[in-house]
Amino acid sequence: MNSKERTSIALSRQLPDRIPVSGEFVPEVKKILMEHFHTDNYYDMCVKIGNDMLVYSTGISASYYLREEDEYVCPWGCRWKYFRNATGRYTEIINHPLSDDGDGKKLRAYRTPDPDAPEVYLPFRELMNRYGKTHFMCGSVACSIFEAAWYLHGMEETIEDMVLRPDYVKELFDKTMQYTLRAGLRLIDEGADMIWLGDDVGMQERMLFSPAMWREFLKPRMAALIAAFKARNPALLVAYHSCGKIFPIIDDLIEIGLDVLNPIQPRAMDPAEIKRKYGNRLSFWGSIDIQGTLPHGNREDIRAEVKLRMETIGKGGGLLLAPAHNVQSDTSLENILTFYEAARELGRYQ
Repeated sequence: MNSKERTSIALSRQLPDRIPVSGEFVPEVKKILMEHFHTDNYYDMCVKIGNDMLVYSTGISASYYLREEDEYVCPWGCRWKYFRNATGRYTEIINHPLSDDGDGKKLRAYRTPDPDAPEVYLPFRELMNRYGKTHFMCGSVACSIFEAAWYLHGMEETIEDMVLRPDYVKELFDKTMQYTLRAGLRLIDEGADMIWLGDDVGMQERMLFSPAMWREFLKPRMAALIAAFKARNPALLVAYHSCGKIFPIIDDLIEIGLDVLNPIQPRAMDPAEIKRKYGNRLSFWGSIDIQGTLPHGNREDIRAEVKLRMETIGKGGGLLLAPAHNVQSDTSLENILTFYEAARELGRYQ
C-alpha cells in the first residue's frame, strides 16, 4: 500500500495498513530537516521524513515568509514584517491595503492577484509529475474568505464591519471567495486529491465571533465553494481548517459537505470527544499537540500521545495524523523524528 492509497483509505474512514502521517514546518525547521536529509528540495524532504500527503499552497496564505528582507509587500498588497521570538522569527502584517475604507472606494478599486496565472500552478504540476502517483496530493487555498478579508481590511475593522457595515463585508468576502473558487478549480484540474479550505474562527476557549455570524457571513460562501469543487470532481475530498474551539459549527460544516476537519487542536477540543460525536460523518487531520507535547515533551511523552490518538480519534480509521499546526522553531529535530518514528511503529492497524 503506497502513501496515496493509505491516505485515501484512511480519510474514507476505512482501515489502511497503518495510520497516514503528515506535517508542515516553519522555515527554520524546514532548513534543519532539509540539512538532516541532505536535500535542497522541500518535497523530497517531506517524502524522506515520512509524509504520506504533500501540500501545495496558493493564495494569500502563501505570503507568509515570502521573502527574506525584514519588510516586504506581497502580491495582495499587504505589507509584512519579520518579528523575532526566543527561537526564531515570524511574519505579521503591518499594513492592510483596504484599511480605513469608510467610503468603500478602496474595495471597489481593489483587484486580487490573478487566480488563473499559469505560473502559479507550474510547481504543482511538477509536484504531481514527480509524486502524484505515490502520494496523496492536497491543494491548499487556506485563509479562504474571512482571513484573506481581514488581511486586506484589518482584523478589528473586519469584525466591527460585520456588525456595522454588513453589506461592505459581504462584498469583501465575495471578492476573496472568488479567488479561492477559481484557484481551487485550477488545483482540481491539475489533479489534487483534496482541496484545503479554512479560516481561523476559533480561539482557545470559544469562537472568535458568534456561530450566528459565521452562519450568516461564511457558511453560504463555504457551501458554494464545496459544491463547486465537488461538481468539478465528485471524488474530491474537501478539508477545512480552523484553530481553536469550533464545536458550535461542526454540524454546519458536515451539512455543507465537508469531508475532513483540521487541525483538531487538542488543547481547545478533545480529539476523543470529536471522534465520538462526529467520527461516523467526518474524517480528521491533525491532533498532535504543538503547544506542549511536541516542543516540550520527551520521547516517552511523544510516543504516549501518538498511542493515545491511535486508540481514540484514530480508532477504526478516519485520521491523518499530524501536528496540529506548522511545527514551530521551538521544537527539536529529535522530537520531530520521534513523532514520525512513533507513528510508524505504533500506527499499525493490522
